[in-house]
Amino acid sequence: MAHTKRKRTTKHRGNAAGVVEARGRTSRPPSPKERKQRERTSRGERRRLSPPTWKGAVKKALLAAGFMFVFLLVTNRFRVVPALVFAAFALALYTPAGYYMDGWLYRRQQRKEAQAGRAGAR
Repeated sequence: MAHTKRKRTTKHRGNAAGVVEARGRTSRPPSPKERKQRERTSRGERRRLSPPTWKGAVKKALLAAGFMFVFLLVTNRFRVVPALVFAAFALALYTPAGYYMDGWLYRRQQRKEAQAGRAGAR
C-alpha cells in the first residue's frame, strides 16, 4: 500500500524563539563561482555601508570635470583655455556637492536600515 504522507527529507531546526532558519548548503563545498559571488555581494555591502569621504568626493569630481573638459574641448572647437577654466570651476563645485550628496544618501540608508531593524524586532 502506498504511503499517504511523504516523509520530510531535511530537518527543520527552530531556535529558542521558534523561528525556523535555513541551514544553507551542507552537502558540498561551494564552487569557485559561488564563492566569488558571495564575496562580491559582501564587498558591495561593505562599500555601501561606509560613510562618505572627501577623498571619494574628489575622485568623483575629478572624473566629472575630466568628462566636462573633453566635452567642452570637442564642442568648443578645441579651445583649451576656456575648457580648462570651466573644468576647474566644475571641480571646485562638484567636490563639496558630491560629498554632501553622499552624506545625505548615507544617512538616508542608515535610517532605512534602522527602521527595518526596528520593524523586524517587533
